[in-house]
Amino acid sequence: MNYVPNTASQQAKLLARIGAASLEELFQDIPQSLRLTRPLNVVGGMSEPELVKHVKALAHQNGSTETYISFLGAGAYEHYIPSFVDQLLLRSEFYTAYTPYQPEISQGTLQAIYEYQTLVCELTGMDVANASMYDGASALAEAALMSCDATRRSKVLVSRSVHPEYREVLATYLPPRGVEIVEIPYKDGLTDIAGLEKLLSQDVAGVLIQVPNFLGGIEDGEEIARLVHAQGALLVTSVNPVSLGLIKAPGDYGADIVAGEGQPFGNPLNFGGPYLGFLASREKFVRRLPGRIVGATKDKNGKKGYVLTLQAREQHIRREKATSNICSNEALCALAFTIHLSGLGKSGLQEMANLNLQKAHYAAEQIASLPGMKLAFSGPFFHEFVVETQVEPARINRELLKAQIIGGLDLGRFYPELDHHLLFCVTETKSKEDIDRLVARMGDVR
Repeated sequence: MNYVPNTASQQAKLLARIGAASLEELFQDIPQSLRLTRPLNVVGGMSEPELVKHVKALAHQNGSTETYISFLGAGAYEHYIPSFVDQLLLRSEFYTAYTPYQPEISQGTLQAIYEYQTLVCELTGMDVANASMYDGASALAEAALMSCDATRRSKVLVSRSVHPEYREVLATYLPPRGVEIVEIPYKDGLTDIAGLEKLLSQDVAGVLIQVPNFLGGIEDGEEIARLVHAQGALLVTSVNPVSLGLIKAPGDYGADIVAGEGQPFGNPLNFGGPYLGFLASREKFVRRLPGRIVGATKDKNGKKGYVLTLQAREQHIRREKATSNICSNEALCALAFTIHLSGLGKSGLQEMANLNLQKAHYAAEQIASLPGMKLAFSGPFFHEFVVETQVEPARINRELLKAQIIGGLDLGRFYPELDHHLLFCVTETKSKEDIDRLVARMGDVR
């Protein structure tokens, strides 16, 4: 096996140490039916120039947002990432760091996480935030479990306007913990307030909404919070962090716990990952937050220092008592989020959000003016919107791909009642010419 790096003499020493006479004996428990009986289909070695050329040829078989114009969002968003983000991430003290168990030698990593938590709190209007959530979906599931733990109730209501894949993750996380999930219907693209009122009762732990929601609409957070709190339940909101440059922070309309996906800041699409979830809450729930919280303190000499604080030790040594399974580290993705957002600043974030808003509304108006197409919902939206079309969505997307345009998401996949509906996303990366090209090509599809 030429691809094995150990020499024959090294293999013999290893086998002798573990008490095996041969490699065949080492693998004797593997059935013959599962073994490869022919050589691997791997050609001989290549020189570096040959290998680079070969790998580039393979990569060019994939389409990307460098060669296609994409109007697809639905939870993964193309934003411009300034070059300084990756340059700072490339510093070896960041990209080689792991979980900072020893604070005395991890001050840089801990400070970076502390700054990240601070930014999340400022964005969401919450008091405390943690680090190391896997993604937006699992962050929302952990938030739901927090609401049950805090209220000692075992039922959560989740709006059907929440991302359908997030709801699938909820269905994986919650029932094994004895939590009942009840879905709230939507109306005109928003959570049905009357439907929510009917479902609310004294046994509901939390109500889960998304702002902007999966269909692009901006929910009435204040009204929902009022109804939820009247029943002693908690309001859990999943948010798009870019939208918070314009939309009221969840903490300002009464949310108790806020989750979300941090990918839009500093993290490219990456074929769907790795991403990072964020999770923040009111201070009274701080001891129920899963994962890690970095705190600032002072050492014996009075100098400022950073430590892991309030981390649940059960997640390391007594896992049967753990309240979550958050035990890995998303610090590098969180650092990209921190660098990007810090570089934008408050005014930059507001300008970025405004570009998303204005460009999306221009695109929506132009598409809605096409024959056989109209906006599906009448409510306000941020940078995603739903178009109802008389033409089969799959056909529209096939024709757009021929013009190197990635179209919207066919909503019939997740919502049977929204057959012949497409969800489009427009971010600051799209020019007027890009949008006009999309509209012109859609107008040609019959």
